[in-house]
Amino acid sequence: MEAITESRFNALAGYARQPMARIMAREVEFYQIDSGRIVGMIIEDRTDKDFGGTVFGRDAAARYRCVRVTDFGQTIEGAREALRIEMEVARQASPEDFHQGDEGEPIDFFTPVYEDAKLNPSFLKILEEETLSPALGIIEPMMRWHQDVDGNFIEQFQTRGFDQRIWELYLFAVFNELDFQIDNSINVPDFVAHSIFGSLAVEAATVGPTEKGGKIMPPPPIEREEDRLQYLQNYMPIKFGSVLHSKMKKEYWKAEHVKDLPFLIAIHDFSSPRSMVHTRSALERYVFGYEHDFRRNKHGNLEILPKRVEEHRWGEKVIQSGFFELPDSENVSGILFSNSGTISKFNRMGILNGFGSGRVMSVREGTMVNHDPKATLPQYFRVLVNAAGYEETWVEGLSVLHNPHALRPLDPDLLPGAAHLFLLEDGNVVANTPHFSPFGSVTNNFAPVDIAEVRRAFEDGTHFVWTPKEDTEEQ
Repeated sequence: MEAITESRFNALAGYARQPMARIMAREVEFYQIDSGRIVGMIIEDRTDKDFGGTVFGRDAAARYRCVRVTDFGQTIEGAREALRIEMEVARQASPEDFHQGDEGEPIDFFTPVYEDAKLNPSFLKILEEETLSPALGIIEPMMRWHQDVDGNFIEQFQTRGFDQRIWELYLFAVFNELDFQIDNSINVPDFVAHSIFGSLAVEAATVGPTEKGGKIMPPPPIEREEDRLQYLQNYMPIKFGSVLHSKMKKEYWKAEHVKDLPFLIAIHDFSSPRSMVHTRSALERYVFGYEHDFRRNKHGNLEILPKRVEEHRWGEKVIQSGFFELPDSENVSGILFSNSGTISKFNRMGILNGFGSGRVMSVREGTMVNHDPKATLPQYFRVLVNAAGYEETWVEGLSVLHNPHALRPLDPDLLPGAAHLFLLEDGNVVANTPHFSPFGSVTNNFAPVDIAEVRRAFEDGTHFVWTPKEDTEEQ
């Protein structure tokens, strides 16, 4: 019986947890045998303060389900020994002993349903490249719990819809991490999720590349500063606006199962390779309808200067700025955004939780929120994902842009760990962000690597954070 982290347990068997479970009992310790074929958990009853254990094995759909329990006792030592015995009994049982009669057919994302020529190159990379083996490993137990209510998830995951389906899997992981129970009987919108603290409805959306005549067009150049500004101030706001407006036309909030819930649109940018790393500001500019400059007063303090944006213009396309000012937008409680809903996120979480070949080194670097009130630039970070002290959650990197006119406002406490942005009447934005809140990052993977040797080289720490020189001088 090998001790494991709560995060690894959740990646294997956490999907079986019911929302009330943490209210009734405190989860104390987690274990596995046979590299996770059988997992176990010790809990403490919050009322009686005694300890018991639960054993999980795979059912006929390859989902981890409760297969054995121990009696409750007064000491954690006794519970630990009782769990060891029950886990050993489960190890010696046949797989059929864990079948529960309500499973249905197992879902398999990774067995190709088309010839290679039709498969998405990103999907093939997961199957073939060792550097992405952690992502494949962590998605495998997760996919067993996914309900394909549309009937086309696997087809799209393997072909043209790979990015969109990865974004939905990411949201699925976030809601499970935050102890939501997803109503699998509903397919419109994508998620109707309930927790003990409240419920919400979410429709997933993605920004794709521009196509003309069936061909994908390259994004505009952004090497020059003036081109980059036009890209962020006009081109990308129009891209975001087109997707959000088309989703709003479907009026999801009128559905009987949605009309009393906060409704959000969760959007991710896949318009070009790595575009999501730097397009967050474009989304905020469009959704809130403001851009922000700054100056320093005579005391050296930073003053933010909001300026209303009336429109976004790119070539012949012109749209009104300020999504939350559009007719019917009061029915949208907010916009969820992350630049982390990619295969890189799954790869990092896979490494963190012991999946993959064990020979993949991952280095992540990017920009993060600078909490210094005098700062005008973000901080930069570089981190070795394999290091012993590395931590990451699914919700890390998720932002919520709250609608100030929402008919059903979202309670920020429903999504703890996310960054919450609120537009004030004067055009300023108040942001409640975690200490580590990335704006965007790039992850580089290498294999095969001797991970033990790499860890020894980084044993003095995992995170490296610095502030740009010019920002230090301004302060």
